[in-house]
Amino acid sequence: MVHELKTWSPYFQMVASGEKPFELRKNDRGFKAGHELLLREFNQHTQTYTGSTLRRKITFILQGSEAEGFGLKPGFCIMGLMEM
Repeated sequence: MVHELKTWSPYFQMVASGEKPFELRKNDRGFKAGHELLLREFNQHTQTYTGSTLRRKITFILQGSEAEGFGLKPGFCIMGLMEM
């Protein structure tokens, strides 16, 4: 399964460079390890897509309900990402 996500430019660039190998998102799409993300760069100032995209594979999911003691709210998740 592929999930298409809007990603603000600064965070998109950090994922592209490898500096940010994770995503923190509301898990309203049923993200699972093995799913793919299609990240679409979005300029939050002009409110437009830049046309740049990245594909990443989800390698790990930390669910909010599992990590409440660590400050992750229920309904949210942290996804470990890998280049494809």
